[in-house]
Amino acid sequence: MEDLKSKIVSTTNLDDLETLRVTIFGKKGVLAAEFAKLKDIAPEKKRDFAKELNETKAALTEVFEKQKAKLEAAALEEKLAKEVIDVSLFGYEATKGSLHPVKATMDKIIDYFTALNFSVESGPLVENDFTNFEALNLPKNHPAREMQDTFFLGDGQLLRTHTSPVQIRTMMDRKPPIRMIAPGAVFRRDYDLTHTPMFHQVEGLVVDKRGVVSFANLKAILTDFLHYMFGDVEVRFRPSFFPFTEPSTEVDISCIFCEGEGCRVCSHTGWLEVLGSGVVDPNVFKAVGYEDVSGYAFGLGVERFAMLLHRVPDLRSMFEGDIRLLEQFR
Repeated sequence: MEDLKSKIVSTTNLDDLETLRVTIFGKKGVLAAEFAKLKDIAPEKKRDFAKELNETKAALTEVFEKQKAKLEAAALEEKLAKEVIDVSLFGYEATKGSLHPVKATMDKIIDYFTALNFSVESGPLVENDFTNFEALNLPKNHPAREMQDTFFLGDGQLLRTHTSPVQIRTMMDRKPPIRMIAPGAVFRRDYDLTHTPMFHQVEGLVVDKRGVVSFANLKAILTDFLHYMFGDVEVRFRPSFFPFTEPSTEVDISCIFCEGEGCRVCSHTGWLEVLGSGVVDPNVFKAVGYEDVSGYAFGLGVERFAMLLHRVPDLRSMFEGDIRLLEQFR
């Protein structure tokens, strides 16, 4: 027994102690072998023999548990010592995040117009035919509806194809004057280098009494806005067609890649189309119950502005979440 106690006390790690436990207390261990001898001992001596064995087992168990507790405490101290943290050391440089280029571009656009006292309005992504088409002078079977590539949901519901319905809802809820922009996501069935099924627009609307606002006001504010976004570029207004404005114009800037000399990006024209605008068609005012007013509207694609500002060639890369691209915008 003293020899076994000595072995237990002299053990220096938990693995060796576990091996010793099996040797002493296991089914085939020393104590099991001693208890097996009971069947060969004379009946009158069995009681004393069993009593002595049980006392030995209890004594060894006590020594074993004390040594186990001691080694566990030592192992814990050793682990804590290895894992200690020196809080006085300099940490690793934190990686700084940034806004997504589309979000940053939208914020820049919004900042410009809010500084001019434009309100920022929003509306539902799921619209009805009236607010998305009819109130904007796009009656049923109008050929311009085919330009929208609409996601129809049934029961007259659809995913909005532009943020113009926000303008309609705002005019139906308020009396003029109105000076607003409507930023947000829109949806069209389109997917290629310059189109995605979901993208973002910012549309603007100014409405006041007849004669207060004019096409000249529209030209002035958009020219200043494009200089704010792209620097010292030339701006031109080209006649175009939009069902909800008349007259309508598309607005171009001199190519920021070749400075108007002509390159692949601008199809060697020296110009880049950036937004559409025009004087609000009287039929739109009629649909919302306005009388004796005039106004202008404009709209732009945020992704296109972001692509031009950051020289990104493929619109789809804006939505792929590739960290190699996005980390460049820190």
